[in-house]
Amino acid sequence: MIYSKQRETKETSIQIAIDLSGEQTTSIKTGVGFLDHMLTLFSFHSGISCQIEVQGDNEVDDHHTTEDVGIVLGQLLLEAIKNQQSFTRYGSFYIPMDETLARVVTDISGRPYLSFNAQFSKEKVGTFDTELVEEFFRGLVINARLTTHIDLIRGGNTHHEIEAIFKAFARSLKIALSDDGSKGVPSSKGVIE
Repeated sequence: MIYSKQRETKETSIQIAIDLSGEQTTSIKTGVGFLDHMLTLFSFHSGISCQIEVQGDNEVDDHHTTEDVGIVLGQLLLEAIKNQQSFTRYGSFYIPMDETLARVVTDISGRPYLSFNAQFSKEKVGTFDTELVEEFFRGLVINARLTTHIDLIRGGNTHHEIEAIFKAFARSLKIALSDDGSKGVPSSKGVIE
């Protein structure tokens, strides 16, 4: 099933469609080259097809585009999660990128919380401000109502650090979304809210 959303503000115009089956073609055009690269990796490693098109105020900087893509992607994930018949709920994954090691643990809990523990080696990758990585994940996690812990355990090359985080998040989400074969809500409370 394809989930899509359009969001218009004075700063960005965003159209995103996702398909959790991964059967659609992924196309990402945010106007921010490094973000496009990370979102392409996210799509591949999560198994979620993404169609993302953004017109943003990149003449200012990449903040609004990066944050708003996270927000809309999170809203679409929440919609998809609500329609899941069965899911594992928890997922964790470690990703090594040469000298770098990242760990992400995700709970489809209905309680939005982000613990972001990453000190990047540099403030920029090309023209991309590395502080925007946390902004992206905060927007996504809060809007998808996930509990997510992101830890950069070892660093080195800043590109590797961020790439390891995106890949580990994608893989942890893929596990959490996977069908565990049981029907109903994966909570002893009988509800995830």
